[in-house]
Amino acid sequence: MALRRSFGKAARAARLRLGLTQAQIARRAGTTSDVYGRIERGDMMPSVPNLLRLCEALESTPDTLLSQGLAEGRASTGASVPAPDEPPEVSRIVRLLRGWSHEHLVLLRKLLELTDLELHH
Repeated sequence: MALRRSFGKAARAARLRLGLTQAQIARRAGTTSDVYGRIERGDMMPSVPNLLRLCEALESTPDTLLSQGLAEGRASTGASVPAPDEPPEVSRIVRLLRGWSHEHLVLLRKLLELTDLELHH
């Protein structure tokens, strides 16, 4: 049951990161909105073939979606394990952003993409 819930949360987070609706992800993955909604709510786990299609639709990997629940568990206890080559500033920024609304995160992502584009021209 915990795996279903953590997978559903990870799928939802990946979908929101992409700025897509449940219906759009379901269509990309070749399933129905109802089935995808049940997965996000943690009511069911996808079969392996459906998991692979969902990962493609969510632009993620099975490892990422299945292990994100473990990372959330560490984060909820206050522990954070940064990537070995990650600057400490990245962890500080991530902690700050965890409380932001989806709308604010989307706006920030767009701003960062525009800034990155300008910096590389």
